Amino acid sequence: MTVLAVTLIILAGSYLAGLLGSLTGLGGGVVIIPLLTLVLNVNIHYAIGASLVSVIATSSGSAAAYVKEGITNIRLGMFLEIATTIGAMVGAMLALHIQTSVIAIVFGLILIFSALMSLKEKKEHINQHKSQLAEKLKLNSHYPTQDGLVEYGVVNVGGGFFMMLFAGIISGLLGIGSGALKVVAMDGIMRIPFKVSTTTSNFMIGVTAAASAVVYLQRGYIDPGLSMPVVIGVLLGALTGSKILVHTQSSQWVRWVFAVIVTFLAAQMIYNGITHKI
Repeated sequence: MTVLAVTLIILAGSYLAGLLGSLTGLGGGVVIIPLLTLVLNVNIHYAIGASLVSVIATSSGSAAAYVKEGITNIRLGMFLEIATTIGAMVGAMLALHIQTSVIAIVFGLILIFSALMSLKEKKEHINQHKSQLAEKLKLNSHYPTQDGLVEYGVVNVGGGFFMMLFAGIISGLLGIGSGALKVVAMDGIMRIPFKVSTTTSNFMIGVTAAASAVVYLQRGYIDPGLSMPVVIGVLLGALTGSKILVHTQSSQWVRWVFAVIVTFLAAQMIYNGITHKI
C-alpha cells in the first residue's frame, strides 16, 4: 500500500475509534491500538505512542467544556493526579522492558474489563458522608443540576488514591486513558456521583497520558507521521460523538456495539500475544 492509502486507513479507523470512545466515555485508545497492531502490523510501542498523543488531545478538548460547566471536581482531580502520574511513569518504563506479547495479553484483558464497564448500568448516587481526610484536603464539592447545586461528600480517599496508582501504571503500560479504572476508583470506591466521576476522569487522563508520553518520546516511539492522522481522526470522531449524544435519548445500543467490537479485538490481541505474533 502507498503512504496515502495507509494514512487514509489510519484516519478512518481513528475517526471510528474517537466516535465509539466518545459515545461510551472510555476513549479511543482501546480501538486505535488493536487497529494499528492487528490490521496494519505496527509495532505495539509505536501504536501506544500514537494513542497517548491522541488521548492528550481529546482530553484537553473535552475537559475544558466540563470544567466550564462546573461538573469537574478540579481539586480532587489534581490530588489524584499525583498517583496517576507516578503510576504512568512507572508503567511507561515497564512497557519498554516487558515483552510485547505480554503487553498484548494484558491489553486484551483490560479491553474485556472496559467492555463490561461500558455495559454497566449507570446509577447516580449522592453520598452525604464525608471522611475527615476529605474534609482536610477540601475534596468535597458540588455540581450543577436543573434543580440547583447538589453537594456530595468523598470517602475512602486512601483506597481511591491506591486505585489511581494502579490506573496510572495501566495507562503508561498500554497507552490508554484507563478511564474505566479511574471511574471505578471514584464512583465505586470514593462514592462520587457518576457524572462527576466521568468528567473528572476525562480531566485527568490527558495529564496521565502526557507523563507516559515523555518516556515514549525519549525512546523515539512517537512517530509524527503515525500520530498526526490518529490525532485528527480521533478528534473529529469525538466531536461527532458529542453531537450525537446531545440529540439521542439513549446510547445503550451503541454500548452493545462497542462491547462486541472491543471483545472481538480483545480476543485477537490475547491470541496474538499467546502465539507471539505481536
